[in-house]
Formats: sequence, C-alpha cells, structure tokens
Amino acid sequence: MARNTAHANGPATVTVKGRDVRLRTIGFVLLAGLAIWFIAANTESVTIRLWVPTVTLPLWGVLTVTLLVGMVLGLLVAHRRARR
Repeated sequence: MARNTAHANGPATVTVKGRDVRLRTIGFVLLAGLAIWFIAANTESVTIRLWVPTVTLPLWGVLTVTLLVGMVLGLLVAHRRARR
C-alpha cells in the first residue's frame, strides 16, 4: 500500500513498495499512458490542409507528431526557465 511522506522542503513523494516516488513522476506516467491509449484508439485516415498542400494521413500519425512537438516545446520552455 502507498504511504504519503513529507520531506522537509523537498518534493511531494509517495512510498510505493519501499521506494519514494515523486507525485510528479506518477502524474507524468499516467498522462503518457492516456496519450498512448488515445493515439492507439484513433486509427482512421484524415485529410489535413497545410496552408497550400492537402495531405491524407492516419490520425495516429498526426497525433503522435503533435505529442512529440508539444513535448519538445515543453522541454525547451522548462530548460529556459531553469536557466533563469
């Protein structure tokens, strides 16, 4: 069973099977799992207009590219904030 622990001035953690796991890590794993499930559930082809050309792609490919671009942008913003 999980037990909440509070470290002085440290990140919020939960003890799972004797190991401290950050709540942030658990949230990330849950969101990643939901994103992968959502992508896998949407398999039909869609037509997308990119300003001039129109392309037909499987929806899972479009969602995967969107997820990856969002992750890269999020990492860049987090990196810039950490440098300040």
